[in-house]
Amino acid sequence: MSIPKEPRQIMINLMYLVLTALLALNVSNEILNAFKTLSSSINKSNEAIDQKTVELYNEIKANEQKPGQAEKVRPYREKADQVVQKADEMVKFFNDWKRKVIMEAGGYDKGEHNKEDTAFPERPDNIDATTLLLVDRKGGDTVRSKILEFRKFLLGIVKPEDSGRISPLMPLRIDAAPKDENNPTGDWNRGNFEHMPSIAALALFSKFQNDIRSSEALVVKQLFEEAHLHDIKFDTTGAIAIPKTSYALAGDKIEASILIAAFNKSNKPEVTITQGGGTKKEAKDGVVPWETIAQGTGLQTVKGRIILHTENGDLNKDWSFDYVVGSTGASMQLDKMNVLYIGVPNPVTISAAGYAVEDVYLEFPGGSGVTQEGSNGHFILKATKTFNAFNPLNVDIYAKSKDPKGAPSKISTIPLRVKEIPTPMPVVNDQAGGNFKASLWRVQIAPMAKLKDFDFDAKFVITSMQFSVMPKGGEYVGPFTVNSPGGCRFTDNADISKYMQRAKPGDKIFLESIKAKGPDGTTRQLPAIIFTLIN
Repeated sequence: MSIPKEPRQIMINLMYLVLTALLALNVSNEILNAFKTLSSSINKSNEAIDQKTVELYNEIKANEQKPGQAEKVRPYREKADQVVQKADEMVKFFNDWKRKVIMEAGGYDKGEHNKEDTAFPERPDNIDATTLLLVDRKGGDTVRSKILEFRKFLLGIVKPEDSGRISPLMPLRIDAAPKDENNPTGDWNRGNFEHMPSIAALALFSKFQNDIRSSEALVVKQLFEEAHLHDIKFDTTGAIAIPKTSYALAGDKIEASILIAAFNKSNKPEVTITQGGGTKKEAKDGVVPWETIAQGTGLQTVKGRIILHTENGDLNKDWSFDYVVGSTGASMQLDKMNVLYIGVPNPVTISAAGYAVEDVYLEFPGGSGVTQEGSNGHFILKATKTFNAFNPLNVDIYAKSKDPKGAPSKISTIPLRVKEIPTPMPVVNDQAGGNFKASLWRVQIAPMAKLKDFDFDAKFVITSMQFSVMPKGGEYVGPFTVNSPGGCRFTDNADISKYMQRAKPGDKIFLESIKAKGPDGTTRQLPAIIFTLIN
């Protein structure tokens, strides 16, 4: 713009500029006052939200003290404790930031300073404080990470299926800063705090505190609902007697638990009984009748699931009970075949007439131990050294005492012989020598030690051997030795690999000095085997 030459026009222009500046200053003051009002309003709203959350939190704690509610409510009360504590820490975190901004902007307004979380700065229009603290010194990064961390904590403390539902309802979030000429990279710190008046920063921090309290209230309410999700209303009661044992001998004490059961006549549960292929039974007056024909002997277990339909979804509970089936038959003991083998688990089954099978147990003097296997009456014996018919290893069978002194009673002693596992036979592709197709021989990996007609799952590992070849029309080659504690392979020796690949019809293969280690820890010398390769 050109500068007028007349003094009068210069004066008019100057007055216009001054008036414009005054108008701008008034608008600025109005905006600053609006931020003060907004900040105060949000702070009062925070107090109201906080009060409602405290009431709901106190109700959770009160419910925990009610009879029969402690175990159910305690886990949710403990989660609510964490939510309230971390929310208070977040509110304090932003109060600390308010103080930092006020002090950087020139200190507190002496005329309006009441308490730290509702105070205003002496210079509410200062735009340098927020830029320095939150942009230049990257304090905004700390603010952003704390908000994201707290939001992740809140969503993680509720059930996964509820987390996805309440996530969009949670006001505490970080929105991306828009990209423009002043912020081409969309930096969150610049987009939210650069050149922001100090009073506006306080209002923004109060808004974050409001989001924290609102999110806290949302999660505490969710925990309250989860704690009472499966509450069921009952309208009828009945008496039930449950015996502690379903097997007894004359003179034994019989005990039972007698209790009042509550149920809802209009809500009929569905009961599935595993025994019998998943049979479904209907309830009558809250009770499901069941009967069966006793089969087998010893302890029998019946399992199933009960499904109760509630207004909050189906409530599924697994159940089980045991009963004992006695036997009127006789048992036979083969005296000449009472044999245990070293190095393998030897399964045995015991029972004693007149005693519940769960009260009968074994002692194995001289052996390496007794462990129970599966259901009652089934045990595993392990032996460490050999005993013959002239020097037997005795197994003592005991029953737990029923008298108050608790002394066990010995029922019987059974003598057993202990033997070593037989020596296995070396084989290649399940052949122990003889003719072998050359094409099949070239793809073999290793010899194996096989136990023939042995009832136990006992594995031997070939740890050393010698390999020799008599090529057709050629000279004897070898022997090549392989030693491998983990199991010998033909590929463990380069020379053996070479002759395996060159094998042709008419060649003779010799596997000698074969040693194998068994599960009993002993190393056995195995017989040599010879193969003749054919087409």
